[in-house]
Amino acid sequence: MNTFDEKYCLDTFEKLLSVDSTTGLYEEMESLVCEMLDDMGYPYQVTRKGGVIADLGGRGDPLVVTAHLDAIGLMVRRINTDGTLNVCPVGGLYPVYCVTENVRVYTADGEVYTGTVCRTPGSVHVTEDELKGHLGDFRSNVCVVLDCDVRTPEDVRALGIECGDYVALEPRMTVSGGYVKSRFIDDKACAAILFTLLKEISDMGLVPSRKVYFYFAFYEEIGHGTTWLPDGVCDILAVDIAPTGPDQTSDEHKVSVFAKDSRYPYHYGMLRELTAAARRAGVDYVVDVITPHYGSDGDATVAAGYDVRHGAIGPGTMNSHGYERTHVDGLRNTYGLLKEYILG
Repeated sequence: MNTFDEKYCLDTFEKLLSVDSTTGLYEEMESLVCEMLDDMGYPYQVTRKGGVIADLGGRGDPLVVTAHLDAIGLMVRRINTDGTLNVCPVGGLYPVYCVTENVRVYTADGEVYTGTVCRTPGSVHVTEDELKGHLGDFRSNVCVVLDCDVRTPEDVRALGIECGDYVALEPRMTVSGGYVKSRFIDDKACAAILFTLLKEISDMGLVPSRKVYFYFAFYEEIGHGTTWLPDGVCDILAVDIAPTGPDQTSDEHKVSVFAKDSRYPYHYGMLRELTAAARRAGVDYVVDVITPHYGSDGDATVAAGYDVRHGAIGPGTMNSHGYERTHVDGLRNTYGLLKEYILG
């Protein structure tokens, strides 16, 4: 039975979005995850590099279910002569997907400053026609303009901003007509699904049909989120977005079961188990092949040399790595499949 608590899931998603967590900037989010698990009564362990692994109990061949809480963003590369910031991407973020976005700059001493990602020149009215068609490039014509009265590198450094500081993008979450629009649906919405199931298991006293861990990882966007696993794990299931597109079967209203991505086919036996669980649960699902630029933390685990089966599922999502959109139906169907797979 699909008992998806939509309000709790969306509230949790918004709570996770309230904490900036550009890949590498994980400490505050890690503390929040631990606090939430403490409130529910789950034991967990924290990894050295950032990551929280909750133990759901159960007996039998261990399964890790993972969703990542790191997000794409930017880093200060240098301070420009006019007091703007030259930035470089952290993860797969491109200028076209973030120009005009509001940002927060995190300094090493704990200060936070706001700003905006801008093209240079920054106004259509003062941009020569031949420059208007140029693609945005972090190296040459895209910068961060601070909401501070700064004109020189010395002004900026007086604020404590230096090369290597993290820059986080404003998520701008909204829900309309059942559609959820926000940055970082990849993958905070999926992490919210995991927390929603954790809450139901705790509230109802449910026990997984096998040993299960929920792994909240923090380095998926750069390829090494789950390159370490607890001893004895047999399977890993990534819960991540399923990008939609002209050549994709993924749909915002459905849960996708991945057959292959840009790196590997997923384990065929696990694929069959997941589609069988989807049918038992009565969820609306599709099988998809997601290429050419998609991968999951399950791939990272296999590439690290672990002898595990790996699979991936997730809600269909538009505009990946930009201002993303999915539907509560996709979240509900992902929840129903995950619940059936670990409890059925």
